[in-house]
Amino acid sequence: MGNRLRLFFFRRNEGVWIIMPKTTGQKVLFGLLMSFFMVLAMELYNTGLRNGGLTNAGILEALRELPLMFVLCFLTSSVAGEPLAARMAARLAVPREWPLAAVLARSAMTVCVMCPAMSLWATALFQRPGAEFVPAWLQTVVKNFPMAFFWQIFFCGPLVRRLFRLLVPAAAAASACAEEAAE
Repeated sequence: MGNRLRLFFFRRNEGVWIIMPKTTGQKVLFGLLMSFFMVLAMELYNTGLRNGGLTNAGILEALRELPLMFVLCFLTSSVAGEPLAARMAARLAVPREWPLAAVLARSAMTVCVMCPAMSLWATALFQRPGAEFVPAWLQTVVKNFPMAFFWQIFFCGPLVRRLFRLLVPAAAAASACAEEAAE
């Protein structure tokens, strides 16, 4: 079982470990996939927290909230989240010999930007705290950050990169050609 999981998440693909989107269309597809899987997990998580545990009714409630939060996540990520996270990750000292470090740094910075942003949306839309908005928002960020971070690093990020490789084989081929040319 362990080897299968390792192969699913970390398998080399034609000599290339990490394949990231290059074109605008690829970036949109990658963003849509990432937004969907992050929002799905976070909606299930928050619904479970609100209801004292996740139930079948809670899953339906989370799925009803999913479309709105998916659109908000994708737009927030496209407009502010990803550009800001990319700038923050670029400032980190990451060894060039280990491309996975760059991906992990970018993923971590994305969570650092998107978790507070999406918690802001969720606080405004679902909690309606009135005058206690800032404390309610900060509490939401603190509750969501650990889940968002670990889900992104260990599950969602690897899953979306794997799906991206399967859906856009041209990106894998282009990366392999670029790597061969660099050698």
